[in-house]
Amino acid sequence: MIVPRTSRDEILARLRRKTEAGIPIFIASAGSGLVARLLEQSGADCVNTFSGARLRANGMGTMSMLWPILDSNRQTLDYTEQDILPAMTGDAFVCACINANDPLKDMRSVLRRLLDMGVCSVSNIGPSISYVDKDSEVYRVLTKSGITFDHEVAMLALAREMQMVTVALAFDEADSLAVVQGARPDVFCFHAGTTKGGLRGYDSGESIAGTAERTEDVFRKVRAIDPEVILVAHGAAMESPEDAQFMLDATSTQGIWTGSSTERIPIERAVLETARQFAALRRSDSGPAS
Repeated sequence: MIVPRTSRDEILARLRRKTEAGIPIFIASAGSGLVARLLEQSGADCVNTFSGARLRANGMGTMSMLWPILDSNRQTLDYTEQDILPAMTGDAFVCACINANDPLKDMRSVLRRLLDMGVCSVSNIGPSISYVDKDSEVYRVLTKSGITFDHEVAMLALAREMQMVTVALAFDEADSLAVVQGARPDVFCFHAGTTKGGLRGYDSGESIAGTAERTEDVFRKVRAIDPEVILVAHGAAMESPEDAQFMLDATSTQGIWTGSSTERIPIERAVLETARQFAALRRSDSGPAS
Protein backbone atom coordinates (compact mmCIF):
# COMPACT_ATOMS: atom_id res chain seq x y z
CA MET A 1 0.00 0.00 0.00
CA ILE A 2 0.97 3.65 -0.29
CA VAL A 3 0.50 5.72 2.86
CA PRO A 4 -1.23 9.07 2.17
CA ARG A 5 1.10 12.07 2.42
CA THR A 6 0.35 15.60 3.50
CA SER A 7 2.34 18.76 4.18
CA ARG A 8 2.81 21.35 6.90
CA ASP A 9 0.94 23.95 4.86
CA GLU A 10 -2.03 21.64 4.23
CA ILE A 11 -2.30 20.65 7.89
CA LEU A 12 -2.07 24.20 9.22
CA ALA A 13 -4.58 25.46 6.66
CA ARG A 14 -7.04 22.80 7.82
CA LEU A 15 -6.52 23.66 11.49
CA ARG A 16 -6.81 27.40 10.88
CA ARG A 17 -10.09 26.95 9.00
CA LYS A 18 -11.53 25.20 12.03
CA THR A 19 -10.27 27.70 14.60
CA GLU A 20 -11.46 30.65 12.52
CA ALA A 21 -14.90 29.03 12.32
CA GLY A 22 -14.93 28.48 16.09
CA ILE A 23 -14.87 24.68 15.73
CA PRO A 24 -12.66 22.90 18.31
CA ILE A 25 -9.68 20.90 17.08
CA PHE A 26 -9.75 17.26 18.13
CA ILE A 27 -6.44 15.48 18.80
CA ALA A 28 -6.48 11.90 20.12
CA SER A 29 -3.88 9.25 20.95
CA ALA A 30 -3.88 5.75 19.50
CA GLY A 31 -1.90 2.70 20.58
CA SER A 32 -3.28 0.44 17.84
CA GLY A 33 -4.34 0.62 14.22
CA LEU A 34 -7.95 -0.20 15.07
CA VAL A 35 -8.23 2.72 17.48
CA ALA A 36 -6.52 5.02 14.97
CA ARG A 37 -9.01 4.04 12.27
CA LEU A 38 -11.98 4.60 14.58
CA LEU A 39 -10.64 7.96 15.72
CA GLU A 40 -10.20 9.09 12.13
CA GLN A 41 -13.72 7.94 11.24
CA SER A 42 -15.10 9.81 14.25
CA GLY A 43 -13.72 13.10 12.92
CA ALA A 44 -10.42 13.47 14.76
CA ASP A 45 -8.12 16.02 13.16
CA CYS A 46 -4.94 14.43 14.47
CA VAL A 47 -4.02 10.97 15.73
CA ASN A 48 -0.89 10.99 17.84
CA THR A 49 1.36 8.06 18.57
CA PHE A 50 3.76 7.56 21.45
CA SER A 51 5.14 4.82 23.64
CA GLY A 52 2.63 5.56 26.42
CA ALA A 53 -0.28 4.90 24.06
CA ARG A 54 1.37 1.69 22.86
CA LEU A 55 1.73 0.48 26.46
CA ARG A 56 -1.80 1.64 27.27
CA ALA A 57 -3.11 -0.55 24.46
CA ASN A 58 -1.51 -3.49 26.25
CA GLY A 59 -3.26 -2.76 29.54
CA MET A 60 -0.57 -0.75 31.30
CA GLY A 61 -0.87 2.82 32.52
CA THR A 62 0.50 5.64 30.39
CA MET A 63 3.13 6.54 32.97
CA SER A 64 4.72 3.09 32.70
CA MET A 65 6.64 4.57 29.75
CA LEU A 66 8.74 6.46 32.29
CA TRP A 67 10.22 3.19 33.49
CA PRO A 68 13.19 1.91 31.44
CA ILE A 69 11.43 -1.13 30.00
CA LEU A 70 11.64 -0.18 26.34
CA ASP A 71 13.22 2.04 23.75
CA SER A 72 10.48 4.66 23.52
CA ASN A 73 11.55 6.08 20.19
CA ARG A 74 11.94 2.68 18.56
CA GLN A 75 8.50 1.65 19.81
CA THR A 76 6.91 4.85 18.51
CA LEU A 77 8.64 4.74 15.12
CA ASP A 78 7.91 1.05 14.56
CA TYR A 79 4.27 0.93 15.54
CA THR A 80 3.50 4.24 13.86
CA GLU A 81 4.89 2.86 10.61
CA GLN A 82 3.53 -0.68 10.91
CA ASP A 83 0.21 -0.30 12.74
CA ILE A 84 -1.07 3.28 12.55
CA LEU A 85 -0.26 4.68 9.10
CA PRO A 86 -1.55 1.64 7.15
CA ALA A 87 -4.86 1.84 9.04
CA MET A 88 -5.62 5.44 8.11
CA THR A 89 -6.96 7.11 4.97
CA GLY A 90 -5.42 10.56 5.34
CA ASP A 91 -8.48 12.39 6.66
CA ALA A 92 -6.53 12.93 9.89
CA PHE A 93 -2.81 13.61 10.15
CA VAL A 94 -0.45 11.68 12.40
CA CYS A 95 1.68 13.36 15.06
CA ALA A 96 4.49 11.23 16.50
CA CYS A 97 5.45 11.98 20.10
CA ILE A 98 9.15 11.29 20.51
CA ASN A 99 11.79 11.31 23.23
CA ALA A 100 14.12 14.21 22.48
CA ASN A 101 16.41 13.14 25.35
CA ASP A 102 17.30 9.82 23.72
CA PRO A 103 21.11 9.65 24.11
CA LEU A 104 21.45 7.00 21.38
CA LYS A 105 19.69 8.82 18.54
CA ASP A 106 20.28 12.00 16.60
CA MET A 107 17.01 13.90 16.52
CA ARG A 108 17.56 15.09 12.96
CA SER A 109 17.75 11.46 11.85
CA VAL A 110 14.62 10.55 13.84
CA LEU A 111 12.68 13.44 12.31
CA ARG A 112 13.90 12.53 8.83
CA ARG A 113 12.69 8.96 9.30
CA LEU A 114 9.28 10.24 10.33
CA LEU A 115 9.06 12.41 7.24
CA ASP A 116 10.12 9.51 5.03
CA MET A 117 7.39 7.26 6.43
CA GLY A 118 4.72 9.93 5.92
CA VAL A 119 4.53 11.64 9.33
CA CYS A 120 4.67 15.43 9.05
CA SER A 121 4.00 16.34 12.69
CA VAL A 122 5.87 15.78 15.93
CA SER A 123 5.49 16.38 19.66
CA ASN A 124 7.80 16.17 22.67
CA ILE A 125 5.80 13.91 24.98
CA GLY A 126 7.50 10.61 24.29
CA PRO A 127 8.16 10.89 27.30
CA SER A 128 8.88 14.41 28.51
CA ILE A 129 10.92 15.40 31.54
CA SER A 130 8.18 17.94 32.15
CA TYR A 131 6.32 14.99 33.72
CA VAL A 132 8.76 15.00 36.64
CA ASP A 133 8.26 17.26 39.68
CA LYS A 134 11.00 19.88 39.72
CA ASP A 135 11.43 19.76 43.48
CA SER A 136 12.18 16.03 43.43
CA GLU A 137 15.53 14.30 43.76
CA VAL A 138 14.74 12.35 40.59
CA TYR A 139 14.45 15.59 38.60
CA ARG A 140 17.73 16.91 39.96
CA VAL A 141 19.55 13.68 39.13
CA LEU A 142 18.08 13.53 35.61
CA THR A 143 18.98 17.10 34.73
CA LYS A 144 22.46 16.66 36.19
CA SER A 145 22.95 13.70 33.84
CA GLY A 146 21.92 15.78 30.83
CA ILE A 147 18.22 14.87 30.53
CA THR A 148 16.72 18.34 30.15
CA PHE A 149 13.68 20.15 28.80
CA ASP A 150 16.04 22.23 26.65
CA HIS A 151 16.55 19.18 24.40
CA GLU A 152 12.79 18.97 23.86
CA VAL A 153 12.60 22.65 22.95
CA ALA A 154 15.53 22.27 20.53
CA MET A 155 13.95 19.22 18.89
CA LEU A 156 10.68 21.09 18.27
CA ALA A 157 12.55 24.08 16.86
CA LEU A 158 14.47 21.78 14.51
CA ALA A 159 11.27 20.05 13.44
CA ARG A 160 9.76 23.39 12.49
CA GLU A 161 12.87 24.22 10.44
CA MET A 162 12.32 20.87 8.68
CA GLN A 163 8.78 21.96 7.76
CA MET A 164 6.98 19.72 10.24
CA VAL A 165 3.91 20.75 12.23
CA THR A 166 5.04 21.06 15.85
CA VAL A 167 2.82 20.25 18.82
CA ALA A 168 4.48 21.31 22.07
CA LEU A 169 3.37 19.96 25.42
CA ALA A 170 4.24 20.92 28.98
CA PHE A 171 3.01 20.09 32.48
CA ASP A 172 3.71 23.31 34.32
CA GLU A 173 3.87 27.04 33.74
CA ALA A 174 7.65 27.35 33.57
CA ASP A 175 8.03 24.67 30.89
CA SER A 176 4.99 26.00 29.02
CA LEU A 177 6.50 29.46 28.68
CA ALA A 178 9.95 28.07 27.86
CA VAL A 179 8.76 25.85 25.02
CA VAL A 180 6.53 28.49 23.44
CA GLN A 181 9.29 31.10 23.68
CA GLY A 182 12.05 28.80 22.48
CA ALA A 183 10.37 26.61 19.85
CA ARG A 184 7.46 28.74 18.60
CA PRO A 185 5.29 25.65 18.12
CA ASP A 186 2.23 25.63 15.86
CA VAL A 187 0.12 24.02 18.59
CA PHE A 188 0.60 24.19 22.35
CA CYS A 189 -1.08 21.73 24.71
CA PHE A 190 -1.10 22.25 28.45
CA HIS A 191 -1.05 18.79 30.04
CA ALA A 192 -2.91 19.23 33.32
CA GLY A 193 -1.98 15.75 34.57
CA THR A 194 -2.71 12.05 34.12
CA THR A 195 -6.34 11.51 33.12
CA LYS A 196 -8.52 10.07 35.87
CA GLY A 197 -10.98 7.23 35.37
CA GLY A 198 -10.95 3.57 34.35
CA LEU A 199 -8.70 0.81 35.65
CA ARG A 200 -5.40 2.68 35.37
CA GLY A 201 -6.32 6.35 35.71
CA TYR A 202 -5.04 8.57 38.48
CA ASP A 203 -7.45 10.80 40.39
CA SER A 204 -5.66 13.64 42.16
CA GLY A 205 -8.95 14.84 43.61
CA GLU A 206 -9.01 17.96 41.44
CA SER A 207 -12.36 19.08 40.03
CA ILE A 208 -12.89 19.91 36.37
CA ALA A 209 -13.22 23.54 37.45
CA GLY A 210 -9.78 23.32 39.04
CA THR A 211 -8.30 21.79 35.88
CA ALA A 212 -9.87 24.56 33.81
CA GLU A 213 -8.53 27.27 36.12
CA ARG A 214 -4.94 25.96 36.00
CA THR A 215 -5.12 25.52 32.25
CA GLU A 216 -6.41 29.04 31.62
CA ASP A 217 -3.73 30.56 33.86
CA VAL A 218 -1.09 29.05 31.59
CA PHE A 219 -2.96 29.89 28.38
CA ARG A 220 -3.09 33.59 29.25
CA LYS A 221 0.67 33.74 29.70
CA VAL A 222 1.37 31.67 26.59
CA ARG A 223 -0.86 33.98 24.53
CA ALA A 224 1.22 36.96 25.68
CA ILE A 225 4.28 35.33 24.10
CA ASP A 226 2.67 34.09 20.88
CA PRO A 227 -0.84 35.31 19.99
CA GLU A 228 -0.96 32.95 16.98
CA VAL A 229 -0.24 29.61 18.67
CA ILE A 230 -3.19 27.19 18.68
CA LEU A 231 -4.14 26.24 22.26
CA VAL A 232 -5.25 22.74 23.24
CA ALA A 233 -6.31 21.31 26.63
CA HIS A 234 -5.65 17.84 28.00
CA GLY A 235 -5.69 15.63 31.06
CA ALA A 236 -6.43 15.59 34.80
CA ALA A 237 -10.17 15.86 35.50
CA MET A 238 -11.08 16.08 31.80
CA GLU A 239 -12.35 12.52 31.47
CA SER A 240 -15.69 12.67 29.65
CA PRO A 241 -17.22 14.64 26.75
CA GLU A 242 -19.08 16.67 29.38
CA ASP A 243 -15.76 17.54 31.04
CA ALA A 244 -14.31 18.53 27.67
CA GLN A 245 -17.31 20.76 27.02
CA PHE A 246 -16.67 22.45 30.36
CA MET A 247 -13.07 23.10 29.31
CA LEU A 248 -14.24 24.61 26.01
CA ASP A 249 -16.68 26.88 27.83
CA ALA A 250 -14.45 27.86 30.75
CA THR A 251 -11.10 28.39 29.01
CA SER A 252 -9.72 29.93 25.82
CA THR A 253 -8.75 26.50 24.50
CA GLN A 254 -9.24 25.98 20.77
CA GLY A 255 -9.22 22.22 20.98
CA ILE A 256 -9.12 19.03 23.01
CA TRP A 257 -6.45 16.34 23.21
CA THR A 258 -7.72 12.99 24.47
CA GLY A 259 -5.75 9.89 25.39
CA SER A 260 -7.29 7.47 27.84
CA SER A 261 -10.69 9.13 27.41
CA THR A 262 -11.11 7.89 23.84
CA GLU A 263 -8.90 4.83 24.01
CA ARG A 264 -8.27 3.00 27.27
CA ILE A 265 -11.47 3.86 29.17
CA PRO A 266 -14.07 3.13 26.44
CA ILE A 267 -12.26 -0.10 25.53
CA GLU A 268 -12.23 -1.20 29.17
CA ARG A 269 -15.94 -0.50 29.52
CA ALA A 270 -17.07 -2.05 26.25
CA VAL A 271 -14.98 -5.21 26.42
CA LEU A 272 -15.68 -5.82 30.11
CA GLU A 273 -19.44 -5.39 29.75
CA THR A 274 -19.75 -7.50 26.60
CA ALA A 275 -17.44 -10.23 27.91
CA ARG A 276 -19.40 -10.40 31.19
CA GLN A 277 -22.58 -10.97 29.19
CA PHE A 278 -20.93 -13.86 27.37
CA ALA A 279 -19.48 -15.25 30.62
CA ALA A 280 -22.93 -15.18 32.22
CA LEU A 281 -24.50 -17.38 29.53
CA ARG A 282 -25.78 -20.81 30.65
CA ARG A 283 -27.21 -23.80 28.85
CA SER A 284 -30.97 -24.01 29.01
CA ASP A 285 -32.48 -26.86 31.08
CA SER A 286 -34.33 -28.29 28.10
CA GLY A 287 -31.15 -29.15 26.21
CA PRO A 288 -30.97 -29.50 22.42
CA ALA A 289 -34.19 -29.78 20.48
CA SER A 290 -35.10 -33.39 19.56
